[in-house]
Amino acid sequence: MIKHIVMWNVRGDTPEQKALNLATLQRSFESLRGRIPGLLRLEIGVDQSRIDYACDVVLYSEFESQAALESYASHPEHLRVKREVGDLRTARFQVDYSAP
Repeated sequence: MIKHIVMWNVRGDTPEQKALNLATLQRSFESLRGRIPGLLRLEIGVDQSRIDYACDVVLYSEFESQAALESYASHPEHLRVKREVGDLRTARFQVDYSAP
C-alpha cells in the first residue's frame, strides 16, 4: 500500500474568501471517491489549530500500489480537480510512502 499525503496553504484575502476556497478544495477532492481505480481511501482535513506554521488543509489517501498512485496522477478526474483548485493554493507539500 502507498500512502499519499498532500498539504496546502490556501489563498484568501478575507476569512470568508479563504473559507470559500477551502470548501471548494474539499468538495473537489471528495468528488474523486469511487472514481479512481486503486484509490482505497481519501480524507480531506481542514486545520483547526490555527498555529502559524500549520498548513490550511491536508489530503490523506491510500492506494493499493505504486502503479495505482502513478495512474492517479494522470487520471482525467484527478486532472479535473487539479484544474479546479490549482489557483486556490499558495503552497503545496507532499509525502508518499509505502506501508505494510
